[in-house]
Amino acid sequence: MIKGLDRINELAKKKRETGLTNAEMVEQIVLQQDYLREIRGQVLNTISGLTVLDPLGNDVTPERVRNLKPKE
Repeated sequence: MIKGLDRINELAKKKRETGLTNAEMVEQIVLQQDYLREIRGQVLNTISGLTVLDPLGNDVTPERVRNLKPKE
């Protein structure tokens, strides 16, 4: 599980029920930004590991995806 997700959910629930203080609103924004950064990193890692093959077995990975792969 992604770090901070429980706290994000707690703050969202509190916001719906009673509202948040200014400090809690700032904390919520920071946690949401960290969460999105983590998710985007995971997606990028997944995409950069892909190889696309045509029915004949030829590598037809788009150049843009190929450039994401770490240099070996």
